[in-house]
Amino acid sequence: MATSTPTRDAHTPPPRGSQQKPVNAHRQMWRSRIWRFDDKASPYAYIAPFFLVFGAFGLYPLIYTGWIALHRVEMTGLDRMEWVGWANFDRILHDAEFWTAVSNTFLIGVMSTVPQLLVALGLAHLLNYKLRASTFWRTIILTPYATSVASAALVFALVFRADGGLLNWVLHFVGLGDTNWANGHWTSKIAISVIVIWRWTGYNTLIYLAAMQAVPTDLYEAASLDGASRWQQFRKVTIPSLRPTILFTIVISTIGSMQLFGEPLLLEGGTLGAIGGNEHQYETLSVYLYNYGWNLGHLGPAAAVAWAMLALLLIIAAVNWLFGRFVRKSAV
Repeated sequence: MATSTPTRDAHTPPPRGSQQKPVNAHRQMWRSRIWRFDDKASPYAYIAPFFLVFGAFGLYPLIYTGWIALHRVEMTGLDRMEWVGWANFDRILHDAEFWTAVSNTFLIGVMSTVPQLLVALGLAHLLNYKLRASTFWRTIILTPYATSVASAALVFALVFRADGGLLNWVLHFVGLGDTNWANGHWTSKIAISVIVIWRWTGYNTLIYLAAMQAVPTDLYEAASLDGASRWQQFRKVTIPSLRPTILFTIVISTIGSMQLFGEPLLLEGGTLGAIGGNEHQYETLSVYLYNYGWNLGHLGPAAAVAWAMLALLLIIAAVNWLFGRFVRKSAV
């Protein structure tokens, strides 16, 4: 039987893997493109939910509120809007009650923010040292913050009641007489400030405590070797290290004081609470807005008040930024 011997030039089939090279190269090219696209687009995809939520519940209501501020809109006729331009802003700026609310807001803000941050700083300094059951004490300090504003305001309303209130009972017991806390111009502000201090001191304490624990221990050791006492270490080491944190808490507390609503509304409750007292002695900007929008039903001026509050917050933020910049330059 004859057999044929393959010659040198005879055709031989290519190896099995050689046909896959063009296909694999094509796939690799597409994978590389997808990888580059994913590398560039994924950061935007990660932050997109925030901007979507902010646009729906933050930016759109802000713009729509500004649009309403330029119209005459009543609560009973939301579908009827009449263009009035800047008349609503002119109306509130020439209203003496608006400036009373501005004054009350700033006074209550200062009376509640300054003691609150000072007490929080002292408590954080105490908790920064090694204490038994430190976790328990930190939890106890944070408990008022976890309490709802309605519960806290209602409890303190009973404490500051003119007839049968706990505080008046104590004052009467020591012979100082009774005080009508809600009807006094300064006593009502003190009562509201006490509620704010009680609720937010623990929150700021934990912020200061976290900042203190981030201060390098080498600074304290060096100060101790130089003969500095604990009070001197607190003034010369702790306070300068906490300057950014202190400025942050000042800004947050200022914003919170501008939005103060539940405490003054529930101090007396009812009609008097909705107007900030019989002489508007503790009416804040938020209560003023609530009274215009929901009690009187004038949504146009209420929206103008909201934008006026935003303008005041921006001014306060600018002042805080300039002050922080001055502090940083003076520290260099």
